[in-house]
Amino acid sequence: MPRILHFADAHIDIANYGRRDPASGLPLRILDFLKSLDEIIDTAVNEKVDCVIFAGDAYKDQNPAPTFQREWGRRVMRLSEAGIPTILLVGNHDISPATGRAHALTEFSTLQVPHVLIIDQPGYYTREDLSKLSAEGNTLNLQLIALPWISRSTMAAELDLKTRDTETLHKAMEEKISTDIDTWLLKADPETPTVLAAHASVEGALYGAERSVSLGKDFLLPKSIVCDSRLDYSALGHIHKKQELNPGKHPPVIYPGSIERVNFGEAADDKFFLIADVNKGKTKLDWRRLKNIRPFVDLYLELKTSDDITDQIKKALPKSDKLEGSVARLVLNYPKAWDPLIDENAIRELMKECFEFHFLKQPQYESRIRLDENQTVGSLTSEQLLNEYWRVSKTPEDEVKSLNQLAGEILHTDE
Repeated sequence: MPRILHFADAHIDIANYGRRDPASGLPLRILDFLKSLDEIIDTAVNEKVDCVIFAGDAYKDQNPAPTFQREWGRRVMRLSEAGIPTILLVGNHDISPATGRAHALTEFSTLQVPHVLIIDQPGYYTREDLSKLSAEGNTLNLQLIALPWISRSTMAAELDLKTRDTETLHKAMEEKISTDIDTWLLKADPETPTVLAAHASVEGALYGAERSVSLGKDFLLPKSIVCDSRLDYSALGHIHKKQELNPGKHPPVIYPGSIERVNFGEAADDKFFLIADVNKGKTKLDWRRLKNIRPFVDLYLELKTSDDITDQIKKALPKSDKLEGSVARLVLNYPKAWDPLIDENAIRELMKECFEFHFLKQPQYESRIRLDENQTVGSLTSEQLLNEYWRVSKTPEDEVKSLNQLAGEILHTDE
């Protein structure tokens, strides 16, 4: 029964927030991603797993800086030196749209790094194929169907399709992939555990913020493919939200999610990798929550009164230990007329424990005053017009009286 460590969507060079570490020169957010990657690699080495499957997207794009290639390479070499068979799928962020250009993981193939297999084309790998990745004398009792990221243009060229119609192209892609996988499954040894590894959007999966995957730019891999009962585990990548698409049934169909929070859409998501004990007809899952994920705090406050706005914000904040070291955002919704009452410096002082703080003001502009049909602006006194303005701007009643008194003194100065 092979023991597989499965993770995906490392994106180690995403540094959307924060400053640099003076010791290493790397952005501190990059170090967050590398800490998670180290936790995964340490687990694989210390627990002596039989195989590591990375389901795609090592970087944020296909042109990683040499520094980030070095950091990713160091981690992969640790697996290689430990003699752990390591399978790296190429994801959509790892490939170039330009024909003939190398993808971001190609150096491991070029240098023929021991125990490491880079997969950039769909294919089927027998137990004998995968056992070549093991240390001499060992066997990896596993067979693999691999689907790295498949671009529409590549598939259109392979199928010699001239159409630009997305629906037609997606249907042809689905037929081609379904036929290939069925052919490979018919060839597979029925006594050997079979894993499908894919970097793709699967029908019915959820992105962050509970947004279902729907037809659009991405090709949707039919759920029936990844849930085929002839499979014993489907190891997926591409969607950052941890989820199981075939709960309580065989095979398990798993998105482990990304290894770090990438943006505020993932603020509430814990991050995971997992170890799967894959057996024919029965697979046991062991979810591992990553321990050192930087917290994201996403706050929204709609002001109902203009009284002491800073104090209102202070009362709405979580405790300081929740803010410490976090990437935080405050979205403040308020009437535009209250803009001068907002002390941004004081608000930033409240958030000083954060690793990084984003303050997003959303002033609401007053609706235009609508007069009755039998009224015109010229027919109303200045006091009546002011009262209409107070009403539309939702000025508190206790303020209207003093404001009208002050306005009266100004308007009737000559008297």
